[in-house]
Parts: sequence; C-alpha cells; structure tokens
Amino acid sequence: MAVHTSSAAEAAAPTTRRRILDEALNLFAQSGYGGASMRELARRVGIRESSLYNHFSGKAAILEAIVSEHGPASSASRLEEPRYEQLAGQPEAFCRQFARDLVEQWSDPREHQFQKVITAERNRVPGIRAKFADHFYAREQSMMTDYFRGFARAGLIMTPDPRETARLFAAGLIYIRLEHYVMGAAPSPRPKVNEAIDRYLAFFLSLIAAGADNNKKRKPKGENRGKAAPD
Repeated sequence: MAVHTSSAAEAAAPTTRRRILDEALNLFAQSGYGGASMRELARRVGIRESSLYNHFSGKAAILEAIVSEHGPASSASRLEEPRYEQLAGQPEAFCRQFARDLVEQWSDPREHQFQKVITAERNRVPGIRAKFADHFYAREQSMMTDYFRGFARAGLIMTPDPRETARLFAAGLIYIRLEHYVMGAAPSPRPKVNEAIDRYLAFFLSLIAAGADNNKKRKPKGENRGKAAPD
C-alpha cells in the first residue's frame, strides 16, 4: 500500500522541466530577465546549474517556452481542443465558454507574473516581441475568425465581416480584463467580474443574433416619441 502511495505521489509531482519554468517565471517577474541568473534559477529549482542545460539551451529558450504557454498562446491552444470544436455550431455556448476560460486564466497568479514579464521584456529580448505579438496573436485571431466565419455560413449569426466580429468580441473581453485585473489596486472579486462578462456577452450576442427579420421587429418611426430611451 505504501509503495502504491509513493508511486502516485511521484506521478503527481511536477517534472523538472515544469519546475524550471515555474521558478523561472517567478524569478523573471521579481528580478527581470536581465537580472535573473541561471545559477539562481538552478538554486531555486534545487538542481545543478549544468543540469538546466539538459532541458533548455539557455535563458532565452526558457523565456521563449514561457511565452509559448501563456497569454494568446494558451487561448489559441484551447481553441484547438475537442470541447471547443464541439461548439462550432453553438455561437452563444462558444462565446460563454471562451469568456469563462479567460476569467480562469486571468485569475491565475502565474498569468499576472507572465504579463509583468512580457510587458517589461518584450522590447529587450530579440525575437520575443515578434513571437508574442505576431505569431501568437495572429494564430489566436485567425482561429477566432474561423469560428465566427463558420457561425455566419451556417446562418447562426449575422455579420458582414467575421474577422471584425471576432476582433470586437476579443476587444470587449480585453477591456473587462483591464478594468478588473490590470488598472485597479487589486483584482475585482470574481462575482463582479462574472457580472461584467455576462452583461457584455448579452450585448455582444444581441448584435450578432441571426434573423433577417430583426428590422421588422423594430417599432414604427415615431412610436417612442415622448418616451425615455432605454439604458
């Protein structure tokens, strides 16, 4: 029984590569990429400095690996998962799932550290800005556009431009992140964030709702005359 418990614990323990990336993210956030040393990283991980090179060719490779699994990279990877592919015919469910996953990501302390690192280092480390901004954002935007294009072709949403619709969807979520996780002294409570997400999704989904008869449902011109406009 004890052997089984030990094996289970070993299986659940993070790999050396995982520990290196986690400690590197902490170190880069605290000391900056330029101020972080491989020696200090090895000390934090609990291995010899030479052992780091069994997993990464150098500090730049570690930073690149961190960039590759956070921010737009993680969002793009999620969009390739079967659970998203199953929502290809359900625009409302797709949007709500994507927003929920983003809130989980935003609430992760590692994501806060990553944003601190990438903001400070993207202009200092050759290739990082291009890889982050061009490759990962382009990949995420392309995949989001494909989903909204599919919704439009199936008649599930109304939009003259799926790419701009995808960008509008993302822009609203980014603003919520700025308001509740970046600009304030402390992150907003989760219920408040969820409320903001739900309010935005209701608005966004109403903009793209399918149905060519939407115009027919509008009240005749002048019917609201004298009445206060809705909020």
